Amino acid sequence: MARKDPPPIERLSDVLEISLKRLDLNARLDDYGVWTIWNQTVGAAIARNAQPEKIRNGTLMVKVSSPVWMQQLQFMKEMIAAKLNEQLKSTAVKNIFFVVGRIDLPPDESADPVAATPPRLVDASFIETIEDPEIRDAFKKLLSSFARRQNKPK
Repeated sequence: MARKDPPPIERLSDVLEISLKRLDLNARLDDYGVWTIWNQTVGAAIARNAQPEKIRNGTLMVKVSSPVWMQQLQFMKEMIAAKLNEQLKSTAVKNIFFVVGRIDLPPDESADPVAATPPRLVDASFIETIEDPEIRDAFKKLLSSFARRQNKPK
């Protein structure tokens, strides 16, 4: 009996590429590009208080640290979605849905207990760290509105 030669060994990258094409997962993987650009797109202050959780059928679920942040970001969601889509060069984010939950901070930030407790007074210096001028202006308006409400007698 003649011995058959074993089939040639295929490269893992080739097998994965064929599998991804067959399962049509590329579109879903593209949607998850939001995670890589979120912090730079929304700025450090928002990123500390809001993080993407999941994306399904064009709706991005974003976990926020408090109801106050949920309220403020609600006013900015169309602008944030537009900026994310601009960065992704697609229309992956059609809507944003906010839920209150625990934000997992990177280890270097979560070690600081002062940063974990929300300040009673708002320090507006973080606004200058927001690169996008539209988001920066929107946040300035929100903070001035917040300051007016804080100064109202109860």
